[in-house]
Amino acid sequence: VNGCAYDEATSTWTVQFKDRDGNLHSVEAEHVISSAPMRELVCGIRPEVSDRTRRAAESLKYRDFLTVMLILKERNKFADNWIYIHDPRVKVGRVQNFKSWSPEMVPDPDKACYGLEYFCFEGDGLWESKDEDLIELAKRELIQIGLSQEGDVVDGTVVRQKKAYPVYDDDYALHVAAIRQELDMRYPNLHLVGRNGMHKYNNQDHAMMTAMLCVENILADAKLYDLWQVNADAEYHEQGDEVSDEKSGSALRLVPTRVDRDREPELAPES
Repeated sequence: VNGCAYDEATSTWTVQFKDRDGNLHSVEAEHVISSAPMRELVCGIRPEVSDRTRRAAESLKYRDFLTVMLILKERNKFADNWIYIHDPRVKVGRVQNFKSWSPEMVPDPDKACYGLEYFCFEGDGLWESKDEDLIELAKRELIQIGLSQEGDVVDGTVVRQKKAYPVYDDDYALHVAAIRQELDMRYPNLHLVGRNGMHKYNNQDHAMMTAMLCVENILADAKLYDLWQVNADAEYHEQGDEVSDEKSGSALRLVPTRVDRDREPELAPES
């Protein structure tokens, strides 16, 4: 998608996009559902948003991510779907066991497939490393943490994911609230869904649920569901007459603060 232009007179959108061959196309729409990163969407809307909202969007940050998938001899080292790694000797942050998600993800029963996940930023040393170097790093680290032995790995590949994590810094909730306020007021038929679209740390099932409920709202021509309540307290609320605290951003996730070791830590409020 190259841009979204809104016609205030007709309340319709013109969305421009390029196909795989680089050809430019445009489509007219009554509604636009966006799962694109909030920062890029807001800065690409025409007519432009206010300077305040643009600054809020430009202040949103993201953490990138890459996975090194290794096919290796099955030694049944762990049965979990994933485990987090806290060993300071290695760079890997988490290991996925795809066979535990489903045996069909690893057709050969004598093999396992581990996904070694590395948290990084686009353009840093890890991100720019060659695939073959990352595969060798993952093979070494898998041995270091005791999940494989020399010679176990038979194949590997690397997948890079930009903007995998919306960053929850001290000010993100205020930025998101400011953006939502203007978008709701000026573009009522623009709908934000998903992790990046809402700059909200949703799991995949929650991200999909926001899109499904968004469609229900559009078909009913009413806001039956408040998408911002998905994953707020593990329930999906139908929006009633009560006014939600979402408008002020207070229902967004709290940001962890630094620990003051001179006083007792405060527990998070119960919902």
